Amino acid sequence: MITESLRSLYSRDLNKLKTEIEAYQNEENLWKTDKSIANSAGNLTLHLVGNLNHFLGTHLGNTGYVRQRDLEFSLKDIPKAELIEKVTATAAMIDSTLSQLSDEDLKKEYPLVVFESAMTTDYFLIHLLAHLDYHLGQINYHRRLLDI
Repeated sequence: MITESLRSLYSRDLNKLKTEIEAYQNEENLWKTDKSIANSAGNLTLHLVGNLNHFLGTHLGNTGYVRQRDLEFSLKDIPKAELIEKVTATAAMIDSTLSQLSDEDLKKEYPLVVFESAMTTDYFLIHLLAHLDYHLGQINYHRRLLDI
């Protein structure tokens, strides 16, 4: 049953990410940085898409996605519509991947050691959701501070 909860939460929060991106009045401001704000909302979005496609798509969904993490922070000026398409595709991949996992699968060891030691798949999926929400909050503040 945890897979249904995870599917619901990822869907909810990726839809919130799309709403945040759509809320930018000036598309150029998606790529703005200022003072101690080192990452733009556009780059944080690319980072979330890359992170989720890598850790869920590649390692759980066997999608063949190849992550280019450096580009997540160096690419600029990708159109708002394209960012939204990437988030939409990521949400579909996550829903498809999670729908194929049983509760028993979630209790298995995640196939990659990411931190200092092994962890269960459900633990890592919860961590990834927290990571998504952390950056979602940053994007919300970025928009309210710099989309002026």
